[in-house]
Amino acid sequence: MHDIKWIRDNAEAFDGALQRRGLAPLAASLIAIDERRRVILTALQEAQARRNAASKDIGKAKASKDEATAARLMEEVAALKDTIAKGEDEERAVNVELEAALAIIPNLPRDDVPDGKDEHDNRQVRKAGTPVTFGFAPKQHFELGEALGLMDFDTAGKVSGARFVFLKGALARLERAIASFMLDNHTSPAGDNHGGYTEVNPPLLVKDQAAYGTGNLPKFAEDLFRTTNDFWLIPTAEVSLTNLVREQILDEDKLPVRVTAWTPCFRSEAGAAGRDTRGMIRQHQFSKVELVSVTTPEHSLAEHERMTACAEGILTALGLPFRTMLLCTGDMGFASQKTYDIEVWLPGQNTYREISSCSVCGDFQARRMGARYRPKGSKDVRFVHTLNGSGLAVGRTLVAVMENYQQEDGSILIPDALRPYMGGLERIAKV
Repeated sequence: MHDIKWIRDNAEAFDGALQRRGLAPLAASLIAIDERRRVILTALQEAQARRNAASKDIGKAKASKDEATAARLMEEVAALKDTIAKGEDEERAVNVELEAALAIIPNLPRDDVPDGKDEHDNRQVRKAGTPVTFGFAPKQHFELGEALGLMDFDTAGKVSGARFVFLKGALARLERAIASFMLDNHTSPAGDNHGGYTEVNPPLLVKDQAAYGTGNLPKFAEDLFRTTNDFWLIPTAEVSLTNLVREQILDEDKLPVRVTAWTPCFRSEAGAAGRDTRGMIRQHQFSKVELVSVTTPEHSLAEHERMTACAEGILTALGLPFRTMLLCTGDMGFASQKTYDIEVWLPGQNTYREISSCSVCGDFQARRMGARYRPKGSKDVRFVHTLNGSGLAVGRTLVAVMENYQQEDGSILIPDALRPYMGGLERIAKV
């Protein structure tokens, strides 16, 4: 959510930032709504002041037994009561109009975010690891999983429809092992570029205001799954975790707040038609370890770098090649000021694919949630800054492990880091 006061004072900068997002100027229309709100507020204040004064004058008139004046003033107060009630209705209506207009405007990109239209304009920040050279044609994960008899899309299609899967046996355990490994790393004692997150088991169903707080509503309602009794299934644990601080005033010495969760996620939007229709890359239900940080404005950029390093550390520990991309203005998410996408190498597709997205949102979500903090030694309060990232997408990590550790006979080696979570199993082979 944007601050209308800031927009009034920085209309040109606001429109310039929207233009970088590929949007038309909006400052003038927003300020016009705000002007109407201000006129209504001024009239209300004047009417309330006059009613208060007239009410006092009624008492004076009655005390001096000036019944005619008292009667006239009582009529005026009654009329002012109706005027005020009407004005309050108008104020509520224009506030709703202004909030609705602001609610669908994306966050403004930071100055260091590259301009661009889509993923082709993203900028590579760094690259790590060397893709494996196979002595055979590497297969995609779904070919490997189906051949092993441990990945069943056909039965899932009969049960739930397209973009669902049954994982079985060692692959089901491997996905659980990956998630446990991630959580153990993220909840380890805090270092410069790792750990320090508190594990949370959050609700998977949330109310409208929670989804609104993170920016999923109202603009992206069609991308979400809604229950018959009006809850929303979380598209990512970001929604639940970020709302942990909604409507709170935190002490500065309690920041940063760092939390993590492993949850199923539900998203009805599944990418471009015809893309990723096979396999686990884009599914309606998927598993993810989420990272959320809440901090002060002064530390949010450093926290962003730290969060990204935490996500990258998982891939390094698993021996998976990856690259980190700084997203351009046209490819960033709605609530983001700046985003790094981490893309893992998938030899079966012979390309890099997104496995994590780490974003700093500034006070955009905090304004929607009413999440603030009190600086040390100050009576004033300020909005916190929020950040979120995947640490990592568990299903896509499973895909990456399968494709990068596949053997010519169709078996899959277990990375050393995951073997303790697999009971010492070193290889997944067809039984």
